[in-house]
Amino acid sequence: MALATIDNRRSRRMHRWTLIAGAALMACVVPVTTAAAARPSDSDLRVARIDPDAAPPGGTTHVRGYVGNTGPERTANKFTMTITLPKDVKPEEPFFPENCFVLGSGHRVRCTYPPGLGPSRTATADIPVRLDRRVPAPGRLTGGSVSVSSIDDRNKENNRTPFEIPTDPNAIGS
Repeated sequence: MALATIDNRRSRRMHRWTLIAGAALMACVVPVTTAAAARPSDSDLRVARIDPDAAPPGGTTHVRGYVGNTGPERTANKFTMTITLPKDVKPEEPFFPENCFVLGSGHRVRCTYPPGLGPSRTATADIPVRLDRRVPAPGRLTGGSVSVSSIDDRNKENNRTPFEIPTDPNAIGS
């Protein structure tokens, strides 16, 4: 009987220490996870349309993403630009900025930008692309778009714009 009482006390003591250790761990972790994003700023990120230069079938051109902050405040959090490519178009490195990467099936490229884009300032992405050898030329490849997302952006209506890639058998392209 006395042995069972001692084991029961040890078990309660161990349980108490486990709770204390867990609470201490949570006290360290919670501030880190909740401090990741700053209070959203009053910013308006806007995507501008820029159609790439013409390219021949099998050739290359550059898709450029262009985002401006119309303000009134500087962005307080990071933002993401996503470039969706038309069918029969594949991205080719190197990308600018260097942190851009290809997503999933290879028809989307995502780039992230740090906080601090001021009012009337812009951010760009430059994505070299190669057209499939079988695309019709002359013609236009449709279905491409550039979009931006951020918790700072108060106006979502101007966050996406389409683009077209003109194809021309006589265009200069590698």
